[in-house]
Amino acid sequence: MPSVTNTASPNDPPQDRPCRQPGPDQPSDSADAAVAAAERDTARVSVQLERWLGEAHEKTLGSLIEFFGKKSFALTFVLLLGVPALPLPTGGATHLFEIIAMLVAIQLIVGREQIWLPVRWRGIELGGARRERFVSSLMRLIRRLERLSRPRLRFLFTHRVSSSLFGLLVVCGSLAAFLAPPFSGLDTLPALGVVLLSLAVLLEDAVLVLVSLVTGAAGVALEIVLGTAAINGLGSLI
Repeated sequence: MPSVTNTASPNDPPQDRPCRQPGPDQPSDSADAAVAAAERDTARVSVQLERWLGEAHEKTLGSLIEFFGKKSFALTFVLLLGVPALPLPTGGATHLFEIIAMLVAIQLIVGREQIWLPVRWRGIELGGARRERFVSSLMRLIRRLERLSRPRLRFLFTHRVSSSLFGLLVVCGSLAAFLAPPFSGLDTLPALGVVLLSLAVLLEDAVLVLVSLVTGAAGVALEIVLGTAAINGLGSLI
């Protein structure tokens, strides 16, 4: 068997080995990390909401529904119940928002993938100076929650039953806010419970769900106790 001899001289310059460069189908690790970070940023609710606000279109409830798709259920509840959730007496001015929230929640209970609203309600303006200030405050709250929150028990948010239960809880909270006496401020905690629950669904955080349930239940209990006391007080005067 012929032997193979090495003809290279020890004084010859070493041959450079070709360096393997990542091709278009083989991205580097840094590129993978950058893509993953971009996907995480894109998935953030605050980023999506900021993108919707920055687009050149009318800021209406209908455009919000079209932009966010299935996520528009939770965002609609946040925007509609955000006003009565403020610690200010509304005097019944937010009853229309609570009615719309209950109508949307019923659609979630029956399994609709897209929100249906009458044309008149879809045209409700979310722009303007006052509303944009409210949305900006809402974005700050969402960013704060995104920093503090993290996905917990995410599998609970992917079931059909979870969506129906979410809708049922929104109906209960919205109804409690609707039934609160005008100028009493008792609609604040039930509405705040709905807002926190909707944000918990968007962030897929089970701990925030528990916080929202405690808040809403406390609001309903307070409304029942104070409402019963007020009725008894009026009965003693008659």
